[in-house]
Amino acid sequence: MTAQTDSNGNRASDHAMRVALSDELYQRFSGPGWPQRFRYWRKKYAWLLIVGGTRRLKRLIDFTAALCGAVALSPLFLAVALAIKMTDRGPVLFWQTRVGQYGREFPFPKFRSMVVNAEALKDTLLEQNQHGEGITFKMKRDPRITWIGRIIRKLSVDELPQLWNVLIGDMSLVGPRPPVPREVVLYTLSDRRRLDVIPGLTCIWQVSGRSDIPFDRQVELDVQYIQSQSLWLDVKLLFMTIPAVLLGKGAY
Repeated sequence: MTAQTDSNGNRASDHAMRVALSDELYQRFSGPGWPQRFRYWRKKYAWLLIVGGTRRLKRLIDFTAALCGAVALSPLFLAVALAIKMTDRGPVLFWQTRVGQYGREFPFPKFRSMVVNAEALKDTLLEQNQHGEGITFKMKRDPRITWIGRIIRKLSVDELPQLWNVLIGDMSLVGPRPPVPREVVLYTLSDRRRLDVIPGLTCIWQVSGRSDIPFDRQVELDVQYIQSQSLWLDVKLLFMTIPAVLLGKGAY
């Protein structure tokens, strides 16, 4: 008899909870403010659908373009690899650790344009940094660069192996350039805004002067891209990259 009472009591309690929940939902969606709430949820999920769709489309474009580019440029890859190997018999690729979206580190390849021990020599050249005491390091006449390296850097050919990073999703065609960890350590909170999106092969400051642009201005332009990014802007920057590469402005 007691068990029956408990069972009936539990059923009654569950029924009361369902009734209370139904009343709450009825009041929420049938009250005077329900049209506004409906419009809010409609706008929210429409925005999420648009943003998610845009990101998937951008990823599809990145993958397709990177795959086509890698296949079309494979003869150039082979020629550059042979030129580097015949110059000093060192490795063809130079691998670095770079920092991507939200601080995630990933391996980053370039055609080697410097002597084999370039990283070890860097500390001896810091006083000649073209960016002064800034976070990034650039020299117009860097003695570590080989003669073949100057050619491929001038034309940005050394960056082409990063199509692999685009294929696997570490990078995008367009986005802030990925920094090295030793630079990120020196970032201020505002500088870290650059890490809010997936890094790219090209960006606004890459087509506006490249290494001639100081670090603070690079951050401003990267944040400008993040706040106004769109597929149309990506297409525009990709087309602007072509004359920037051919002219070689700020490339050293």
